[in-house]
Amino acid sequence: MLTFTILTIGTIKEKYLSDAIAEYTKRLGAYARVKIVECKEEHLPDNPSAAEIRAAIAREGERLLENLPKRAYVCALCIEGKECTSPAFAEKLDTLATEGYSDIVFIIGGSDGLSDTVKQRADWRLSFSPMTFPHQLMRVILTEQLYRAMNIRYGGKYHK
Repeated sequence: MLTFTILTIGTIKEKYLSDAIAEYTKRLGAYARVKIVECKEEHLPDNPSAAEIRAAIAREGERLLENLPKRAYVCALCIEGKECTSPAFAEKLDTLATEGYSDIVFIIGGSDGLSDTVKQRADWRLSFSPMTFPHQLMRVILTEQLYRAMNIRYGGKYHK
């Protein structure tokens, strides 16, 4: 059985987002195990300098890399990544499973993004859109797309 680890910066504060994540995680349970690992978010002063932002992203990146499971396939969600359709996403997950990957990690950075070190460590860089989404909402989008992909993979009726 596949294990999807969502490795992320920060916590979810809004109940409506937590509820949506819980619902898709529950649905995903029929197909895979899901783990969510939250790393501490750096707090920046009001109007931080570019150097302060870079330093915060670097510290968050270190925390993310420290929490990567061994031998996992790593996907960084970032705007520089490659976009794909939901069926192509399902096909990619199927290919990874066929190639023997049982632990797939999806990394979601904080509000200022991911460090270059994390992006360089990733086996795959994925973008869900050229638009920018709040990192907390991205968890909902990711869990929904993982559920959709697994439903596609197993011939369910969720994806139309």
